[in-house]
Amino acid sequence: MEYIITIIAAIVALIIGFIIAKTLEKKSASGAVASATKEAEVVKKEAEAIKKEAEGILKEAHSKGETIKKDKMLQAKEKFLELKSEHEKVILSRDKKMNDAEKRIRDKESQVSSEIAKNKKLNAEVENKSKSFDERLAVLEKKKAEVDKAHRNQIQQLEVISSLSADEAKDQLMLSLKDEAKTEAMAFVQNSIEEAKMTAQQEAKKIIINTIQRIGTEEAVENCVSVFNLESDDVKGRIIGREGRNIRAIEAATGVEIIVDDTPEAIILSCFDSVRREIARLSLHKLVTDGRIHPARIEEIVKKTTKQIEEEIIEVGKRTVIDLGIHGLHPELIKAVGRMKYRSSYGQNLLQHSREVAKLCAVMASELGLNPKLAKRAGLLHDIGKVPENETELPHAILGAQWAEKYGEKAEVINAIGAHHDEIEMTSLLSPIVQVCDAISGARPGARRQVLDSYIQRLKDLEEVAFSFNGVNKAYAIQAGRELRVMVESEKVSDEKAAQLSFEISQKIQTDMTYPGQVKVTVIRETRAVNIAK
Repeated sequence: MEYIITIIAAIVALIIGFIIAKTLEKKSASGAVASATKEAEVVKKEAEAIKKEAEGILKEAHSKGETIKKDKMLQAKEKFLELKSEHEKVILSRDKKMNDAEKRIRDKESQVSSEIAKNKKLNAEVENKSKSFDERLAVLEKKKAEVDKAHRNQIQQLEVISSLSADEAKDQLMLSLKDEAKTEAMAFVQNSIEEAKMTAQQEAKKIIINTIQRIGTEEAVENCVSVFNLESDDVKGRIIGREGRNIRAIEAATGVEIIVDDTPEAIILSCFDSVRREIARLSLHKLVTDGRIHPARIEEIVKKTTKQIEEEIIEVGKRTVIDLGIHGLHPELIKAVGRMKYRSSYGQNLLQHSREVAKLCAVMASELGLNPKLAKRAGLLHDIGKVPENETELPHAILGAQWAEKYGEKAEVINAIGAHHDEIEMTSLLSPIVQVCDAISGARPGARRQVLDSYIQRLKDLEEVAFSFNGVNKAYAIQAGRELRVMVESEKVSDEKAAQLSFEISQKIQTDMTYPGQVKVTVIRETRAVNIAK
């Protein structure tokens, strides 16, 4: 504080000196001593006034400093009191926590002491029970020894009575039990086999009937000739040409025999190859429509038609595969499927037959819990060996299996194709399914066209097989040769012999005859008592 006062006094002195210097400087310019004296007195009075003012300022500053000092002291005391109260609160909370912890510790100590008392009590009880158990165990061991001794005595008595040792008696008992168990097991196996046969027969019939009912197909009508209709008989001469050169060119280019006879407005195309026959029919249609018929034009039209038919074959194969939902088939196999459209087997269109077999295989595989897509694939490809581009001496099943193996088909499909006529051994469950479905498709009524003479001859052969056995009176082949009813003489054939006769006739038909599907043999025996009332 004194330092501040000294600074202020120095400043005031400087100001006064400065004023005096200025005043003297002005008065010296005038040169009047009197006026300088007066002015000095005035300056002195002003200096005193300034000194008094400075003292007032110093007093005011001192009073303000005292006031600020008191305020700071009060603020410091308030802050100290505040910190002291907070410190007291923290101490109180810590004391409370310590008291709570001490209380929990005392509770745990009391709990532990009670559990220790309980454990001591339990240990005492366990020791008592252990002693009692030891005593009981000693008693039981003693009794066991007595029982073993009595058992040995009884065995010795039994051996004396039966004149057999214990091992010999045990062996005899085991033998008798083995024989009894073997007899019961054989009876159980026999019953199980008979039950399985009955169930399997019923389930097989159910699956086959269900499969046939779910697949509806149209009857096949296919011939070895095609009739080409003409607008007039004048076209026949243009087709024949001068000295028959046109008809010879057509036959040479297509490989089809053209028969021109007296049939009005029609000529006949004859060929076993349906593809060639179709090429010849379309070529003739284009030639007749165009009107220009000569050997060069014939060769050009036949080439274009052949290319068109090949494209159509591929398109038919693709459409068939798409319709059946078969994927990933090799292009050559697709082409073989398309060629089946122009091939027939026993009057049944091969493509329709293969589609039908594929659907039957898929349904039957689904009923048996197998893969329907793989079965459908095998069913569609089972007869591809019937449409080779070149002549071959291999059976169609073996050829089809070789093609399938060549173009990357699975082993199950290859085996099903090769084994559907028993040329090779069946190694998968798909093979018998394909074989059965092929038989179903070929043997159903209306599936295949039969020549009347061969049909009648087959019926006669069935009846002759029945007449070759003794005691047969009459025999009738009915249901298109799928059932043979045999009537026997009751005096020569007994009921037991009738069942045996039915089996022998069916076996002879199976070994001596060739027929589609199956033949049911029914033997009928009746006894009549006739009297006349007169």
